[in-house]
Amino acid sequence: MLVKFNVRCPEALMRRLRQEARRTGLPMSRIVREMLQNGLGDKAADPLRRFVGVIKGGPPDVSSRKGFSRS
Repeated sequence: MLVKFNVRCPEALMRRLRQEARRTGLPMSRIVREMLQNGLGDKAADPLRRFVGVIKGGPPDVSSRKGFSRS
């Protein structure tokens, strides 16, 4: 069963949605549903997702790595 709801978005985002609908030939409502489904999907399904943004360390700047120094 589909439930209807309203969403307010900036004009620029609406233009992008219309462009995507024209490009794919799909209705805007289907594109929005698929985007919501992908965005709200099961986060546990991607085993590497829990590591995103947690790795720290390494050189603070590419120029500090060997072979990239300016000296």
